[in-house]
Amino acid sequence: MVIGVPAETLPGERLVALTPLSIEPLTAAGNEILVEPGAGLGAGFSDAEYREKGARIAADRHEVLGRAEILVQVRTLGANPGAGRADLERLRPGQTLIGFSDPLGRPEAARELAARGVELFAVELVPRITRAQSMDALSALASIAGYKAVLLAAERLPRMFPMMMTAAGTIAPARVLVIGAGVAGLQAIATARRLGAVVEAYDVRPAVKEQVQSLGARFVELELDSESAEGSGGYARAMDEEFYRRQRELLTRVVAASDVLITTAAVPGRQAPLLVTSEMVGGMAAGSVIVDLAAATGGNCEPTRADQVVAHSGVTVLGPSNLAATVPFHASQMYARNLTALLLHLAPGGELRIDLDDPITAGALVTRGSEIVNPRVREALGLDAESVAAGEGG
Repeated sequence: MVIGVPAETLPGERLVALTPLSIEPLTAAGNEILVEPGAGLGAGFSDAEYREKGARIAADRHEVLGRAEILVQVRTLGANPGAGRADLERLRPGQTLIGFSDPLGRPEAARELAARGVELFAVELVPRITRAQSMDALSALASIAGYKAVLLAAERLPRMFPMMMTAAGTIAPARVLVIGAGVAGLQAIATARRLGAVVEAYDVRPAVKEQVQSLGARFVELELDSESAEGSGGYARAMDEEFYRRQRELLTRVVAASDVLITTAAVPGRQAPLLVTSEMVGGMAAGSVIVDLAAATGGNCEPTRADQVVAHSGVTVLGPSNLAATVPFHASQMYARNLTALLLHLAPGGELRIDLDDPITAGALVTRGSEIVNPRVREALGLDAESVAAGEGG
């Protein structure tokens, strides 16, 4: 098969879907790799490096989209609703598209791709099972976000992170609070600890307490009934507003005592829960820093604005939405490894096989044969989840 690698078109996106190191395993499996000229430059990979590993550099983007049977991207239409629309008319029936697509947040894009007859695999929907760990791109990029969030906070904070014994006296360590102990939160905890900060962490899921403590942080326990807070795949479940109100009330004191607050709480396909009000931010000491990793879906902190730096009551609030793009070389390497593992799973021997009895294939597949076949995406669109099985159109 011909696997096409177009350049990313979202402004500021510097990642590339496949790196030169990922070419050889795919060509060894019988595939031809076709790369748009300059596709890897933003991540530090030249066209010559792709050629050396066996890829072919296309004449232009039109050739990649026209010849490829499988297109691999960092951001497909759903995750790139503006610039991504320019490619829609070039896609053809039976073509396979793989990448981030925000299928639960922007499911309308899946409807448009289905209308073109495109088979879409959303990497966000790869199930969190042991067999699929090597394909978990969502976790890979989340770990980068957690790492970079701490570095951003350390740069902005008018204090040093570690305790230091100096001739001028002892400098107390910074106090860091991480809300949300998923992949990004755990990486933030580990990074802050390596920099010498005193770290606390809170998560609505009590089951993560041991993971937090294993990294040297103190787990913040609140008097809340949170037994039902964990949904499928280990993700947090959306709770009602009364739960979040009580949670904010109990977190106020912990937030106020922190020099740095990093929030990571997200619910797939939903607005990020509001965990920190403007009043709570105002209770922090002047010079404190907040990095809100949920900014792309509204933010966990009330003053957060996506991709902006906001000053609120002397507190600096950062809302980065694409931290992986700030370290594109390693982010692309990690993402390419995930995609390579997924491609070799879907197309062993250079032939695409859609086995709907396989949980990885069935979980990630969104559209097929002009229909939306993924039950979660159908539900997000208000469609009957059983209608595909009954033979009705999507």
